[in-house]
Amino acid sequence: MSNQRILRAVDALIEERAAQADWMKEICTLLQRERQHYHWVDIYFLEGNELVLGPYVGAPSPHTRIPLDKGICGAAVREGHTVIVPDVNADPRYLACSLETKSEIVVPIEANGRILGEIDIDSHTLDAFQADDHALLEQVAARLAPVLADLHPPGSGRQAQEAVRRG
Repeated sequence: MSNQRILRAVDALIEERAAQADWMKEICTLLQRERQHYHWVDIYFLEGNELVLGPYVGAPSPHTRIPLDKGICGAAVREGHTVIVPDVNADPRYLACSLETKSEIVVPIEANGRILGEIDIDSHTLDAFQADDHALLEQVAARLAPVLADLHPPGSGRQAQEAVRRG
C-alpha cells in the first residue's frame, strides 16, 4: 500500500473514532500490516515526566512507563524531533524490549508546540527505517496531533489522558 493510501486509511480511522473504541490501535495495526519491517508499533502518551504506553501491536513490553531521561523514546521528547536508530545495540540509550529488535524510529506527536506523545516502532532488521518511513510516520503523527490535543488540552489532567488511552 502506498503512503497516500495508508494516510487516507489513517484519516478514515480518525474520522470514525467515535464509532470505534480502538481506533488508535487500529492505526498501529494498519502500519504494522502495511510495512512488513514494522514489528512492534505503539503510541506512547506524555504524562508529566513520563511516557505511558498506550495502544500497541506486537509482543508485550516491560516498558509501560518511560522517564523522559531514559531511552530513545525519552530522547525524542527531550530533543523534540524524530529519532532514528539504525542499530539499537550500538546506541547506549536503547532500553531493551526484545532481543530481536535491531532498529527503532520514534516520532513525536506535537500540537501547538506541545509534545503529547509519540509513535514508536521497532524492527527486527538493521537500518530498517528510511526517508520514506520517516515521512510517512511524521504525517501520521501530524494527523494524530489535533485529535490528541482536543482530547488532552493543556492543564486538563488525568481524565483526558485516560480518554486518550481508551480511545
